[in-house]
This record gives sequence, C-alpha cells and structure tokens, in this order.
Amino acid sequence: MKLKTKYVFFFIFLIHCCTGFCQKNQFIPKDFIETIPPKFESEEWYKLNNSHNEFGVKFRNGKIEIEKTKEKNKCSLKIKDGTLVGMDGGEFGGQLIFVPDDKTKNTIKINKGNVKYIFNYKGKNYFILGYAHMGTSEGALYELERKNKGFTFKLLLDFGDAPQAFTIYKDKFLVATYGSFFTIQNFKKELVFEKIFWNGLYPNSIAVVDDKNVFVGIRSGIVKIDLKEKSFKFYKYAK
Repeated sequence: MKLKTKYVFFFIFLIHCCTGFCQKNQFIPKDFIETIPPKFESEEWYKLNNSHNEFGVKFRNGKIEIEKTKEKNKCSLKIKDGTLVGMDGGEFGGQLIFVPDDKTKNTIKINKGNVKYIFNYKGKNYFILGYAHMGTSEGALYELERKNKGFTFKLLLDFGDAPQAFTIYKDKFLVATYGSFFTIQNFKKELVFEKIFWNGLYPNSIAVVDDKNVFVGIRSGIVKIDLKEKSFKFYKYAK
C-alpha cells in the first residue's frame, strides 16, 4: 500500500513538472531565457538599456505573440461625429484634440500634455497622460466628457510616475509605469511593484492570459507577472 502511494505521488509530481514545462513552452518563445533581473544602473542593466530591441506583446488566438516594435507617439479613439487624437512628443510636448468627421468644422484642442492612451470603458471616455525625462516622471488618468460643442475633463488618479503601458483585463486596469506596476479597480489603484528593475527599460505593452500570466514587453526582453502571488520573472532576449 505504501509503495502504491509513492507511485501515485511520483506520478502527480511528473504531471506537475510536465505541465509547468508545457506552459513555459506555450507562452515563452525559445529566444527568451529566464534571467535574474539586473539591478538598476548596474553593468548588465546598462547593456539592456543600450539595446535597440524593443519587444511588444499581444495575446491572440490563445497564445502570446512577441514582436519587435518601435516607440509610438500617437493614439486615437473614434467617437460620435469624429475622432479623439492624442500625441506624445516627449520633451517637446503633446496634446489631445478632437477631429470632426465634418471637414467643414474646426479641430478642437482639448488639453496639452503627452497623451499615452485614449480608451472607452463602460460607455465613458478616458485618457492617460505620461511624461518621463531628465529625472522627471509623472502621469495621471482623466475622464473626458463632452459638453455642448466642447469637452471637459477631470483628474481621477495621479500615478506619481509616468505610465508607459496599459490594458484592461476583466474589470481591472493594468498599468506599467516607468518604474512601477499598478492595478486599478473601481478607480482605486493598488501598487503591485515599486521601483521595479525595468526603470529605464521602457515598458511598451501588456498582454494578459490570466491572473498568473500577465506579460509586459520592455527593452531587451519580456516580463511575466503573477498577480496572485505578486511576483515576476524576467525573460531576456538571448540572440
């Protein structure tokens, strides 16, 4: 009886190992190798920082897609009668404007600032500002409302850091800032990681499989976050 029990436990152990291996192969391409995250401004960190490889992540057709990407400085959202357009010029500034479908009408300038994202959530429109340059890192989430022929906006959340990547998963907003990671539910933010190693490695995108498999694309690799355990792993591009 004891011998049979040992075989049962051994069999379960093998299944667990194989499952973990399969998950790794399913989500992590072979060109990315799990690596100890470098300390900020260490020699290894500078190597990653000086790389020209920026990796974006997407979850599509049941798998994570990773591809080299470039910095985006423009975003848009189609709404009634026109399109909201956000621009991010870095240290040169940015703006949020409304471009009417009716070309006889003038473009409306809504706000100055570096616009990172514009999105609709439960019937309302929002935008995220973010700015990081020369030691300054700041950003915030705003609600945008249409009033008569113009627009008004109000501050909802201040991140205290520059948002870089954003997505919506179920009823949560996930935000990777210049050096932190937040979740937002019912417009209340929770700081998951502070002063994370990707400070200066420019997170650019977030893709979610489930709570235990949240991927962030950064310079030189990708990061896998487990929201349940509040842990992460860094996968460095090995080529």
